[in-house]
Amino acid sequence: MSSDVSFDITVDGRPVPVVTGQTIGAALHAAGVRSWRTTRFGGRQRGLFCGIGVCFDCLISVNGREPERACLLEASPGDEVTTA
Repeated sequence: MSSDVSFDITVDGRPVPVVTGQTIGAALHAAGVRSWRTTRFGGRQRGLFCGIGVCFDCLISVNGREPERACLLEASPGDEVTTA
């Protein structure tokens, strides 16, 4: 597959375009989404921070699984993402 082939994933019920090979975090960032969860204490917004899987700021749930880091998880056609 060519890297310019794209598809959509669903994030909290809305479509987000993805380029093949892109992580979910990169797709969200490209779509202008900079934060998608808040901290337990203080309610501070979180999204991509380190981009390499060291922190836990970009946690999402994909297809009902346990939370994973969006910066490391390659998007797949049909993915349904839920943010916290």
